[in-house]
Amino acid sequence: MKPLKRPVRRSMLVAHVAVSVGWLGLTLCLLALGLAAFLTDDTTMAAAVTRAMKVLADWLVVPVALLSLVSGLVLALGTPWGLARHRWVWVKFWLTLITAGLSVFSLRPGIDEAAARGAADIDLVIAPSVATATYLFMTAISVLKPWGPTRRGRLPRRSRETG
Repeated sequence: MKPLKRPVRRSMLVAHVAVSVGWLGLTLCLLALGLAAFLTDDTTMAAAVTRAMKVLADWLVVPVALLSLVSGLVLALGTPWGLARHRWVWVKFWLTLITAGLSVFSLRPGIDEAAARGAADIDLVIAPSVATATYLFMTAISVLKPWGPTRRGRLPRRSRETG
């Protein structure tokens, strides 16, 4: 992919950070609602909370997950970081792909089922907990950029040094 021009790169970076932070916030909301629905003895409250979770899942989970994935890919492919040149980018890509898939194919159906029942089980606490921990980990590696380049990332450097 052709490198992004500076204004486009900066705009994409802002969009990616905003969407990714939004995904983290959305997951924290789902965790708080899942805890409320799981821990309450009030069936009316549990039903209302699971319906609120369904609204968030139906309207936000898929678009936010996909926007985070797409904006991250555009940044990876349009900047010197590359998709497979640095381990932290590669790890982030795979974790984003996995968590987006789990959000679409596991979390949303689980929330739909809980909303139909009007009650939540422990799964609606565990899934957002794991997702939150994963997103916090991805945030940390985005800031710290650990582990150095991949083998593919080292190859271009060697050829530049010798050429």
